[in-house]
Amino acid sequence: MKHLTMSVLFYLNKAKTNQKGVCPLYCRITFLKKRQQFSTGHFVNPIHWNSKTQKVSVKDVNSNFINTQLSLITQNIQKTYLKLQLQEFEFRVNDIVNLYFGRASNKEDNVLSYFKKYLVNIKNLIGKSIKESTYKKSYYVYGNVASFIKHKYKVGDIELRKLNLQFLSDFEYYLKTELNHKQITINKAIQRFRKPIRIAVAEGYLDKDPFALHKPGRVFKEVLFLSYEELLVLEKHSFSQVRLAIVRDLFVFCCYTGLAYNEMSNLNATHIIKGFDEAQWIRMTRAKTSRVINVPLLPKAQKILLKYKGEDAILPKISNQKMNSYLKEIGDIVGIHIPLTHHIARKTFASSVLLYHEVPMEIVSELLGHSSLKITQSYYGKIVNKSISQAINTLKQKL
Repeated sequence: MKHLTMSVLFYLNKAKTNQKGVCPLYCRITFLKKRQQFSTGHFVNPIHWNSKTQKVSVKDVNSNFINTQLSLITQNIQKTYLKLQLQEFEFRVNDIVNLYFGRASNKEDNVLSYFKKYLVNIKNLIGKSIKESTYKKSYYVYGNVASFIKHKYKVGDIELRKLNLQFLSDFEYYLKTELNHKQITINKAIQRFRKPIRIAVAEGYLDKDPFALHKPGRVFKEVLFLSYEELLVLEKHSFSQVRLAIVRDLFVFCCYTGLAYNEMSNLNATHIIKGFDEAQWIRMTRAKTSRVINVPLLPKAQKILLKYKGEDAILPKISNQKMNSYLKEIGDIVGIHIPLTHHIARKTFASSVLLYHEVPMEIVSELLGHSSLKITQSYYGKIVNKSISQAINTLKQKL
């Protein structure tokens, strides 16, 4: 924190002169052009007070005692001021007075200290209503906010009341230029930062949400998936290496079920149930959203389960890292030009298996376990538009 000047001044409050002709002696602290004063508890005759030397001019036992006390008050205020400077957060004159008198200074009204309090609260919820990964993501954003405040303001913390829309714009610029974050990562960071700020508003630390008018930066993310023809080529290819054949099967299984990696790796026999239609379904809780998903076992997915029946697990186990590595190798062998990852199987299920075969968007959303239909529409709306365009072109030819 850059050096700022604080001044201490003693003065007589002559308006409160008593019958004995003495006035209460006050101490005034000035910092950042703001003042705070308090009574020293001592009384002085105005004719004995020297405002220039800030001392009682009469030399007697009582006057010497008062002058000594004023010197101690000044020293203690200076120590308090130094202590606040060493803590490296912005403070005001009332913080100096509060700390001098031993009153608790409300440090929860600073951005980082309040964010830290929020982190402590959600950490206690791990395993109950949130996952550890959720806490870690918020803690990571806390680190980004801390480094930004240090970079921008040259202090360890700033007050919540100083937050405004410009703060968020500057933070976004910092993440983009200093940390080289992509827009989608920046949007997530701001989203997580805004959670404790909204709570601060609800708890009365802020009068209103300083970021209410913020609009996240637009992200144009292309949805990568296999076409139905590419999926068929992948299914029919014969791999000489067993590990590649297994990974292909796992990938294809997810292309026909839409399971994310966590759901696929945790799948066991208890998740396979007989549905209302007497057919087999997968019923399990999706790790990301904690929503229960019900996915019908299509014939090709059933065939893969039967292939590995009798193994210790319902499907072979492989790490996500190895699977993605082998999928890139598979893509090169088969001639698929997009970089294959496990997540593309989920996109392929939605796009080439469901939407391509005219399954309604709301059913796609339910089968994917999305928390809202808007999420599904934002990802797959263009694919639907493409289908509409193809249908119109076919209609034109017929007409």
